[in-house]
Amino acid sequence: MHPDHEGGRHAQNTLRSGQARALDYVHRVWASATGNKTDLPITEHATDTHGVTLVNFALFDLVGMQLSPRIRDLGKITLYRMDPQRDVSRLWPVAGPLLTQKINMGLIEENWDDLLRLAASIKFGHATASLIVGKLSASSRQNTLAAALKEYGALRRTIYAARYLADETYRRKIARQLNKGESLHSLRRDLHYAHQGKIRERFLAGQTEQAWCLTVLTNSVVTWTSEYYGLAIAQMRAEGRAVDDELLAHISPAHSENVNYHGTINVEVDTELAKLDPAGYRPLRARRPDRV
Repeated sequence: MHPDHEGGRHAQNTLRSGQARALDYVHRVWASATGNKTDLPITEHATDTHGVTLVNFALFDLVGMQLSPRIRDLGKITLYRMDPQRDVSRLWPVAGPLLTQKINMGLIEENWDDLLRLAASIKFGHATASLIVGKLSASSRQNTLAAALKEYGALRRTIYAARYLADETYRRKIARQLNKGESLHSLRRDLHYAHQGKIRERFLAGQTEQAWCLTVLTNSVVTWTSEYYGLAIAQMRAEGRAVDDELLAHISPAHSENVNYHGTINVEVDTELAKLDPAGYRPLRARRPDRV
């Protein structure tokens, strides 16, 4: 269809819109995975359906990380194979017929060195993932390197989908990780209740300051809760109660039942300081009978 035709212009606008959304997804997923300041090595990143792009699957694997999304409509995605359909179906009579497309391994092999260079640029901070994807998508014609990146992403997504479908424990693990993230978002929403949660500063400096204030407040609640969780667990174990470490892995530090969001609170500083133990902690509350 000619670009000047109405349908052609509509198709081009749709393509640009789709590329913009894809770039936004890439940016958000990578900002979430690499934008923290923790000293812990990040090896796996769980995300929701918006992070399920072939580019993300490829780039995460190339930099040595595992992208673990919760995929909506998993049965509708295309699964790929490396060998002819007849051979795959003979080896795996159940799964083989689901692998409907053949991966272009030649394209991946031809561009492998360049793919590794892309990964190194991201891993060592020379370029962002969104910048690289934007450059590859800017060409009006299909870029060979971009095609190879998507092809490798299709392979990695197929491998992930097979594991996701076969391993119920793994699916539950991903769901738990995402639920923890959602509990943190919920805490932020609860803390930012004024003006219906809207940032009303007009200029970037004020908006940034308000966002940082919310971050500090959120971190304060999480730190407080985590610290006192540790004290409560230590006391329970000292009393002879068994607390399994595996159970603790399911607990979110964004618990906020103990937070009073509204009203004016008057604090007698000297009285409260007198309650602290020698280590500077408040005394733990007695366990409620209905929660034993």
